[in-house]
Amino acid sequence: MKLSDIISEKYIALGIEAKSKGDVIDKMLALIATHPSIEDAGKLRDAVWKREKEMSTGIGKKVALPHAKTNAVTAPILAFATLKKEVEFESIDEEPVNIVFLLATPETMLTQHLKLLSRISRLVATEAVREKLVSTSDTAEVIALFQEEEKAYPEI
Repeated sequence: MKLSDIISEKYIALGIEAKSKGDVIDKMLALIATHPSIEDAGKLRDAVWKREKEMSTGIGKKVALPHAKTNAVTAPILAFATLKKEVEFESIDEEPVNIVFLLATPETMLTQHLKLLSRISRLVATEAVREKLVSTSDTAEVIALFQEEEKAYPEI
């Protein structure tokens, strides 16, 4: 499963305004609130926050990846956002973030969850890709970039 298979323009927000890590996560959850694979939005929110409290999902290089495995969803869900201004996220490199992915998968999909996390990490590994993501103002361009970058590596 590729990132471009599970995201749509509806779940991409570019240049959102957020004041804090909590605000970012809440806005990402609001972005996917109407996703048809969500069975229990409150339970999803709790799962994302539980994971965040265990350890920050600020993965470095100005990227955050809040995520959860939960039976509140019936299929993998992915949302993407860029921030208008960088926000402190308690990242491992202590840098604020301006790129955010939100991933939720059913509890039974542990292997797929890990593969999707890996794909996201690989996608944002290069500075050129991160720069393209934060500079675009077109959601279709984001999906096209995901598709183009995913051609570089086979299904994992």
